[in-house]
Amino acid sequence: MNPETPPRLGPGDVLRVGAAGLRSRPMRVFLSALGIAIGIAAMIGVVGISTSSRAQLQATLDRLGTNLLTVGPGRDFFGADAKLPEASVGMVARMPDVESASATGKLDDVSVYRNDHIPKGETGGIAVLAARLDLPRTVGLKTAAGTWLNAGTAKYPAVVLGAETADRLGVAAPNVQVWLGSQWFTVVGILEPNELVPEADSAAFVGWDAAVARLGFDGHPTTIYTRAREDAVEKVRNLLAATADPQAPTEVEVSRPSDALAARNATDRAFTGLLLGLGGVALLVGGVGVANTMVISVLERRAEIGLRRSLGATRGQIRLQFLTESQLLAGLGGVGGVALGIVVTAVFAVTQGWPTVVPVWAMAGGVLATLVIGAVAGLYPAVRAARLAPTEALAAP
Repeated sequence: MNPETPPRLGPGDVLRVGAAGLRSRPMRVFLSALGIAIGIAAMIGVVGISTSSRAQLQATLDRLGTNLLTVGPGRDFFGADAKLPEASVGMVARMPDVESASATGKLDDVSVYRNDHIPKGETGGIAVLAARLDLPRTVGLKTAAGTWLNAGTAKYPAVVLGAETADRLGVAAPNVQVWLGSQWFTVVGILEPNELVPEADSAAFVGWDAAVARLGFDGHPTTIYTRAREDAVEKVRNLLAATADPQAPTEVEVSRPSDALAARNATDRAFTGLLLGLGGVALLVGGVGVANTMVISVLERRAEIGLRRSLGATRGQIRLQFLTESQLLAGLGGVGGVALGIVVTAVFAVTQGWPTVVPVWAMAGGVLATLVIGAVAGLYPAVRAARLAPTEALAAP
């Protein structure tokens, strides 16, 4: 080897030299890395929670289906509430691409209370609905306790409570009585929550025949639930209004409950974008902290720099040393931030009952972002350190 040629530093030597500078100031390194970690953790947490939410939504749609359509009365020509024909449920059920159809009818002047001593105005927002027996099969309702209405109980004062209704009335189990329509009804079942048809959660269901005989129900359905074949949803949707009310199809409203869940998901994505922006700001602040730490490090270590230059270290080696130190500092914060973000996502997802999903691209992108920030933040201090003349650096106090 030519004695005038400066020795080369291998990758291991560069890492050891860079790490030595970090070990000499552990508290400062920790605080600087913490700024990076918070920014990365915020971004990983936002992406992970959003992805977990979408995974839960997809699982819900897969379980409940996206082929449920609802039909309801709209407004007539004069702006008054329209009514669906009594035969509309049967007409919809006979459509070629319809797998099943059922209906509920709202009882506007009927309320339900825990007992007959509660003032009439305190309804708690609970709707009383006449229901057909095949409603659970069409909508996907499941009972948490007791049973759904059957051919016998549908003719008598029996009621099935939605999940929220049971909670508001303080009913924890069937075989108790509630005051409904100025008479006692026996609770025969309590439903599980239903995300696809949330209005069922805050309702009390009575049999269609019992509603007509005991509560003055006129027999006109207010909501028809229709299960279409998966490959014919749009076709059925286009024909539902004319089928439900051939004489006045413009007075019929058709909707798809899964669209509401999709809209909620779109809203969540917009909110996720905002939170990602805030995480980016935190990451930028962390990068500024790294740059500040490295500049101070150069000022404090001028004697070390001068000594290394006097012993033959080149400007490139000095520059590489401080750039490596900056990369290591940012990398520590990045790895810690990714780990913290995964933990935050997991804890939140578990408390919500969601699957924990953290995309690999988010974790890899988080670490890569910190390395880029480390390179940018350490570039100026590294160049400044390399420009120090040996005599000037050694003469520094």
